[in-house]
Amino acid sequence: MIRKIVIAIVYITTVGMYAQDGTVSPYSFFGIGDLKNNSTVENQMMGGIGVYADSIHINLKNPAAFGKLGLELMDREGLVTYTAGVSNKQFALKSFTEEQNSSITSLDYLALGFSVGKGLGMGFGVMPYSSVGYNLVDERTGTSGSLINIYTGEGGLTRAFYSIGYEVIKDLSIGATINFNFGTLDSERLQQIEEIQFGTFDRRSSRVNGFDFNYALSYTPLIKGRQRLHTSIRVNTQGNLVSKNERQVGSFSVANGLTIEEVEVDLASQNLSNTELKIPTNTTLGLGYGEDYKWFVGAEYSFQKMSSFENSFLGADNVTYEDASSYALGMFFTPDYDSFTSYLKRVTYRAGLRLDETGLLVNDVDINNFGITFGLGLPLGRSFSNLNLGFEFGRRGTTRADLVEESYFKFNIGLSLNDRWFQKRKIN
Repeated sequence: MIRKIVIAIVYITTVGMYAQDGTVSPYSFFGIGDLKNNSTVENQMMGGIGVYADSIHINLKNPAAFGKLGLELMDREGLVTYTAGVSNKQFALKSFTEEQNSSITSLDYLALGFSVGKGLGMGFGVMPYSSVGYNLVDERTGTSGSLINIYTGEGGLTRAFYSIGYEVIKDLSIGATINFNFGTLDSERLQQIEEIQFGTFDRRSSRVNGFDFNYALSYTPLIKGRQRLHTSIRVNTQGNLVSKNERQVGSFSVANGLTIEEVEVDLASQNLSNTELKIPTNTTLGLGYGEDYKWFVGAEYSFQKMSSFENSFLGADNVTYEDASSYALGMFFTPDYDSFTSYLKRVTYRAGLRLDETGLLVNDVDINNFGITFGLGLPLGRSFSNLNLGFEFGRRGTTRADLVEESYFKFNIGLSLNDRWFQKRKIN
């Protein structure tokens, strides 16, 4: 029965992933869109850290963690862990002069992990990598009347990945992930002048694809009893994306919106028909401490040379990039994971916070993000499966320099299910 449910989820979410707009943020106007948090609900609710790993949950941020799947279970052969997550995000967008509310519901991830043998695990899945979804109006008054620019954008990139992790020696694991990113970024600018019957448009489309790799090393020795030190280093290599671009310009009727004239721009003569998008290498250092199955506290620091990033085709005049960094703190507590008398004692309680210095500067102002997270891991019966609920309050941007401040509330639901496939039949 569980397998049928998973097959249905795979079909519905894979088809739906291409149709969803995963953001309504005006900051998705820049770069390749609004970058998504590539982690499960369990990790997201601990501030997004990926240094912690166990034997029954998939860790999408740390491929070395796949080597731990089923490692502490007596019958590990054939163990399969599958996980899926969706989220609803409520936005309150505020500028210096007005406010607006909006919301979006989207798929966060869908993945399967396999325990192949002692200390060896692998997995694959699909998730959004970036999302574009904005509608901006810029109105200015000049000598010839009001000039109105309307900017809209949609699309985004999807990521398909394959990961493998292996425990080389006791408590020392390595892992690698290969990511294939693909999708389309569409943008349009409509321009019109008050009391002029015709306006102009500029439509641009980029079909993007390319690979990047994520390497990880984790060391988790026991220090005292069941108390363990958790350390990790992860390197997400430079993403080399290729963009095939198209551009149309023309005029339209302001009265009915119909196109009057449309011209295909010769991008080849400008060396813009095919461009490269290089996403700089991101390095993450993690450190944590805790007692197995009981509690954990950890922190991570990430840095990325975003100052080298540029998008020559979809770039904007008022944006620059500087080196980015991120700080995260997370923790969990389980009163008694094996309690027979109290369900609440088997619930896992998670919390965290994070600060992202994104490296994005708009109108010479830093666009940073701060979030507070917390959530619950609810066991499903006496199995290793669980339902995870997560909540996040955060704020990004500022109202300074004619910009927009985003206040958001995010609600996550994630399933982490365990089953045994590929078991050899035994005949007595």
